[in-house]
Amino acid sequence: MRKYLLPVLLICSLPASAQQLENDSLKLRQLATEVLTNSKAYEELRVLTQTVGGRLAGSPQMVKAEQWGAKTLKESGADTVYLQECKVPHWVRGAKEEVRIISRRRDFIPPLNVLALGNSVASAPGGITAPIIEIATFDELEAKKDKIKGKIVFYNHPFNPAFVRTFDSYAEAVRYRGQGASRAAKYGAVGIIIRSMTHGANNFPHTGAMAYNDSFPKIPAVAVGLQDADLLSSRLKGEPDLKLYLRTSCRMLPDTIGHNVIGEIRGTEHPEEIITVGGHLDSWDVNEGAHDDGTGCVQSIEVLRAFKALGIRPKRTIRIVLFANEENGSRGGKKYGELAKAAHEQHIFALESDAGGFTPRGFSFEMPPEKRAKIKSWAPLFLPYDIYEFDAVGGGVDVGELSAATGCPMGELFPDSQRYFDLHHAVNDVFAAVNKRELELGAFSLAALIYLVDEHGL
Repeated sequence: MRKYLLPVLLICSLPASAQQLENDSLKLRQLATEVLTNSKAYEELRVLTQTVGGRLAGSPQMVKAEQWGAKTLKESGADTVYLQECKVPHWVRGAKEEVRIISRRRDFIPPLNVLALGNSVASAPGGITAPIIEIATFDELEAKKDKIKGKIVFYNHPFNPAFVRTFDSYAEAVRYRGQGASRAAKYGAVGIIIRSMTHGANNFPHTGAMAYNDSFPKIPAVAVGLQDADLLSSRLKGEPDLKLYLRTSCRMLPDTIGHNVIGEIRGTEHPEEIITVGGHLDSWDVNEGAHDDGTGCVQSIEVLRAFKALGIRPKRTIRIVLFANEENGSRGGKKYGELAKAAHEQHIFALESDAGGFTPRGFSFEMPPEKRAKIKSWAPLFLPYDIYEFDAVGGGVDVGELSAATGCPMGELFPDSQRYFDLHHAVNDVFAAVNKRELELGAFSLAALIYLVDEHGL
């Protein structure tokens, strides 16, 4: 059996730094025991996902989620709970999307399994019927630009399976979702269909945000499940003049009011110094938003609950933030950063959980080398919990807005990523897909790092 804790009987003979390490080790053990024994995160997630469900910005469920967040923060012991208003987009999916293959073979092919991309415009009311052209990369789009006019572009760009860290696959492929419509419209395309951002062994389509370049026409955009993407590609090889019928009815309504939901524990020694920890409260409309990002929200609230349960009185103010509208605009993160800068708030660290509720492996960070070195000096404290990654670079989307506005060092929980894109932005991101033990280990990880930053500063 591996043993990392220093023998308690040797405390008095240890030098100050080693004794501090032992004290911290014992405190983290208390936090772990509290979270793994008494956590309320799993049941809070059940309520959020099962009674509120999908929480797209602007929807009635967004309002219910904000109410849930404020109530849960109060019940968890926050000294102060408040709402921070921000304008959010209000995109509505509308009726069920429809995409059909129209073949000269006249054989029956069931409708393809698709979802409109977030922020997409609708097709014409009666739908669009047009030839389809398969494109693997933007370089190929440029090479075939004279063949695009009047067609539906099918971006068939798969995740790279060679990347062990699946977020690398996502980062490489997601540009086709985000930019694909306008780049195709530049050459006269009338619509796009993209291979879903996943390597899951299923046929669930994965939605997600896209954006238009206002210099070109706005055309409808949908994502297709992987099995149907492969079917479509196979049919095109034998029948290049294949056509598609595409119909969507989504629309963008005027911006509406949403809120970041914030709870605080007031610092006892340096209350003006703020440590933020949070996740985003919104989700896509087609699922329960369990891993993305219900888990991040309840893990962050659990930091507060565990501190209160153990009587930990932080030196600095700890702020739990449930961010609004990360999915299709990041308006909540932008507002949080904007107001922090305007108020000259002193933010010393911001941490986010927005990569799923799977087994934690470590953290990624964006901060100066000397601050990263200090955090890495705590790495031995995490080894008993199989948390070992402290070299990854990056931070969450929402805390990234705070970092951009104020220069605040930031980080993000780094869970095992192998299953995340099986359900990211898809209908199967539901409460039943979350493992209670993994969720709680992630909550402990956040609490442990927040405790150390508060205790020792950066």
